[in-house]
Amino acid sequence: MSEEDPTVLLVHGAFTDASSWAAVTDRLQQASVRVQALANPLRGLSSDGEYVASVARQVPGPVVLVGHSYGGPVITYAGTRADNVRALVFVASFGLNEGQTINDSTRLYPAPRLAESLELRQYPSEPAPAPELYILEERFADVFAADLPQDRRAALSVSQRPVAAAAFDQPLFGTPGWKTLPSWFMVTTQDQAIHPEAQQAAAKLMNSVTSEVAASHAVTLSQPDTVTVFILKALAALSASAGSRTL
Repeated sequence: MSEEDPTVLLVHGAFTDASSWAAVTDRLQQASVRVQALANPLRGLSSDGEYVASVARQVPGPVVLVGHSYGGPVITYAGTRADNVRALVFVASFGLNEGQTINDSTRLYPAPRLAESLELRQYPSEPAPAPELYILEERFADVFAADLPQDRRAALSVSQRPVAAAAFDQPLFGTPGWKTLPSWFMVTTQDQAIHPEAQQAAAKLMNSVTSEVAASHAVTLSQPDTVTVFILKALAALSASAGSRTL
């Protein structure tokens, strides 16, 4: 590892936490990649994006941001707010343009099963409690993690990290990171949380290098080898591009 090699910052999405990247993190470390799985606050697109950008700015050297699901819009926001970010990698993600909300970005595509499987609760906020979302426990397996073993699905369904409902209706402020940075996008074709057609449209919007994999939304857990290889290919392409510019 040289000082010019990027650090990979992994950003999880809604209903999960940084442990969803554990198997990918292990494999990246085995490949001698500097990596950190962040704790995404899940409290609002702009505030979460500012948090990720702050973490990125404090990393010495270049950074590649990798976002799963809701983590995709978060890295889209953060990508232009940290000068050391060199690329974005999206995994089973939403894709936002400036001024769009997450709900806007999926409105034209078939509604996934997630849309009818959410439970509304509240969390303390000022001046009044604010709504947050969980996936109904009895529907979590089918909606989020159909290709995981039953015992893992059961554990994940009762260890969810909720997301503020407002996060899905907050517009993306500022220039999206993908407009100035190279990007890669993994589409999960068996996804019941973000419809594959919405993912494909997002990848096309961002002009991303795209790969499709037959997996559920929980692809980082069900197919960590596939996700790791995809990230490594992005790193290799980024390194080759940087090398060609120095010739």
